[in-house]
Amino acid sequence: MVFRRRLRTVLPAAFAVALAALLLGHRLVPDVAGAGTLVDSFLPWLGLAVLPLGGLAFALRSRPAQIALLAPVLAWAALFVPPMLPANADGPSGLRVVTQNIGAGNTEAGTAAKALAATDADLVAVQERTGRTGPSLDAALRPTHPYQAFVGTVGLWSRYPVSAVERLDLAQGWARALRTQVRLPSGPVTVYVAHLASIRLGETAARDRALDELAGLLQADRSPRILVLGDLNTASTDRRFDALAAAVPEVKTGFGFTWPAVFPLTRPDHVLARGLTTTGDAVLPANGSDHRAVRADFRA
Repeated sequence: MVFRRRLRTVLPAAFAVALAALLLGHRLVPDVAGAGTLVDSFLPWLGLAVLPLGGLAFALRSRPAQIALLAPVLAWAALFVPPMLPANADGPSGLRVVTQNIGAGNTEAGTAAKALAATDADLVAVQERTGRTGPSLDAALRPTHPYQAFVGTVGLWSRYPVSAVERLDLAQGWARALRTQVRLPSGPVTVYVAHLASIRLGETAARDRALDELAGLLQADRSPRILVLGDLNTASTDRRFDALAAAVPEVKTGFGFTWPAVFPLTRPDHVLARGLTTTGDAVLPANGSDHRAVRADFRA
């Protein structure tokens, strides 16, 4: 009986400490069959495990377990509270960008296209521009965005002139990424639009290669101002995202989940910027795609 009482006391405390260790050391989880990527991608949601652990600790009236609960709570707070704090600069914005994976088979492409046009963005980047979605996008965006750049299924609509459009392979074997120059009133900015390979449990190699290729290009790019817009199929908390963010920092306040649109659980869609001052960012409401759009404003 004494052993069982001690076990009931120790187990919740041990689970709480283990949860804290997983939160803080998630990148030590071996990325075997995509397990590491899976843990990284949904890391913020691990904090919910505190609720049943807390209920158990208080039901058992275990003081050690109750105290141990502080470990995962503090670990979660250390990881995710700082990104929630406002970090954008004050003042007016001179450039607005929006990016969205509109969905290749989207039957509501017209609704999504009109929603993108209504954002009043200067640059609109789209992934999965296909024969089904392309006409709706052109009809909604060309009247206000007379300059475009297209490579395969990715596209950029711009209020300002674009030039030097370049296809980027990114070791993917098909055309889903581009680089171009946009001539803003304040000067040129290099814009990348990319849609990296999708991932499945145990199938991340193609995505990983594309990430490495893109990170290498960004590290070598000496342009003073760079924007990266797209569906990178990589969460901000993914260990594979580090090299990319080191080259061009991500623009994000809070979790910024974008997928699935009906109830977002993770963030594969990103805006990254270098040489530009961010004044605001947001994830936009669902508009018919299975991804939500990301908007960012800059002083430019």
